Amino acid sequence: MSIPAESYTYGFNYIFVVLAMVVVIPILIYVIVPVFYENNVSNCYEYLEMRFNKRTRQLVTFFFVTNSFLMLPVYMFIPSLAFAQVTGMNIHLINVMVSSICIFYTMLGGIKAVVWTDVVQGGIMLLSVVAVGVLGTMRSGGVATVIERASEGGRFNFDFGLDPRLRMTFWGATMGGIFMWTGHIGLNQSCVQRIVSLPSYSHAKKSLIVSGLGFLIISFFNTVSGIIMFARYYGCDPMLAGLVSKPDKMMPFFVQDIMGHLAGMPGVFISCVFSAALSSLSATLNSLAGVVYFDYIKPHIRHTEARANWAMKLIVVVMGGYCILGGFMVQNFNSILQTVVTITGINTGAVVGVFLLGMFVPRCNAKTAVTSIIVSVVAMVWIIVNGQMNFKSGLIKYEVLPNSLDQCEARGLHMIADVINKTDFTPVTMKPPSGAPVTTAFHSDRDFSLYDISFYWYKVLGTVLVFLCAIPMSYVWPPDKDEKQNPKLFSPFVRKFLSLPDADQELEEVPLRGAKVGEIPELSIDGTDKEKQAGTEH
Repeated sequence: MSIPAESYTYGFNYIFVVLAMVVVIPILIYVIVPVFYENNVSNCYEYLEMRFNKRTRQLVTFFFVTNSFLMLPVYMFIPSLAFAQVTGMNIHLINVMVSSICIFYTMLGGIKAVVWTDVVQGGIMLLSVVAVGVLGTMRSGGVATVIERASEGGRFNFDFGLDPRLRMTFWGATMGGIFMWTGHIGLNQSCVQRIVSLPSYSHAKKSLIVSGLGFLIISFFNTVSGIIMFARYYGCDPMLAGLVSKPDKMMPFFVQDIMGHLAGMPGVFISCVFSAALSSLSATLNSLAGVVYFDYIKPHIRHTEARANWAMKLIVVVMGGYCILGGFMVQNFNSILQTVVTITGINTGAVVGVFLLGMFVPRCNAKTAVTSIIVSVVAMVWIIVNGQMNFKSGLIKYEVLPNSLDQCEARGLHMIADVINKTDFTPVTMKPPSGAPVTTAFHSDRDFSLYDISFYWYKVLGTVLVFLCAIPMSYVWPPDKDEKQNPKLFSPFVRKFLSLPDADQELEEVPLRGAKVGEIPELSIDGTDKEKQAGTEH
């Protein structure tokens, strides 16, 4: 729902974030995933312990837990918002019911339940976004009309400038998208656990290609839906009329408008939103439970498989309960997409940076890695906090692209026209910018400041800070000359430049530890194969 809202209010530029996946999939296939498979890791953070040390792993897993803790309420609040908008039910009651269902099947089914429900949910999402796109286009007058109205409304005004303060430019969206998807898919345990649960690298490569194509199709229709929405309400904006309180509620309103007369079709849309949310929520709960147990609980107790299962189920229940309570906070966000990208910008760049540092810079050691992560995160916290203060003080104002209410009668949008024609109707107005210099979504007349940069650049900046800190420090704290480097810990591209023996085994046939090619290993709740667990007990 946030992506269509983004296109509706700020234009079609988000498509560049979507298309960044075209670059990310080859990076994952040929740079990152081979390293995980050749080192037989079932948890992506194991790699950091192999490459650097345990302290580096624990620091990065702490950031994963922090990000998950902040994002869980958002994952569940979005479908609850859609359901409440369509049915009129209490949003917090819906949140409790759906979160409970997700907690139940994640707790009992583990990674297998997550994967199989994701398959079904993916099919529902694809069907739903295509249905909304096709029906919405028909109700808006056809493809030509949609393009014409969107062009007249400035929704196809692409900005190829280099000013990082503008909310979304081609460069900001593309670079931000590359680092965002790399961190979210290739270096996040919620996604990595699914990739490495496949029996071999060749299977993982095929899976990434198929899932990448599915992502592109679904995200393309999501982005286009915002443009179709604008064409439908061109000159008759429900937000200006006061029928919709914020952009994130526009999509449910739109679906009810164009599909409400078709029995069951609004339910298909609701299923789509729930599928997307439950997919993210269940995977995050599953991987969070595994990471918390194996990194923070297991070292302090006598480990048995039964005790591990009970502990991880308890973690799922506790975090699910927090997810329900967090919904009361999320409802105050104006733009969920902007909030999500901003929050994850605090440490995602540092996480991406340290993984790439380990795979591409052999001379960097653990001390360098830990220091660079801390410097990056502290700097990003400082920049983001000051940026939010600039928002609060009015120095940054992201005004939306204009719309109006002057064509409601002519367009036959009687539901909105009836509201406008009421004698007590007062249109919602956008506050004009003050005379003081400000940074807006589309221009800035202030002197350059890092605090003003767009939130889409946060992950890029966080990654760059890791390298800017680590490379010079690697000469201050050089690696031990007697230390032997394992070539499998570096990206295949880097190995060509190292005078080290290469791997003996063909990568295409490298199976996950304990798995035969063509056979999926039996997994525990965190995606760790049981043979590995058994080995750790002896």
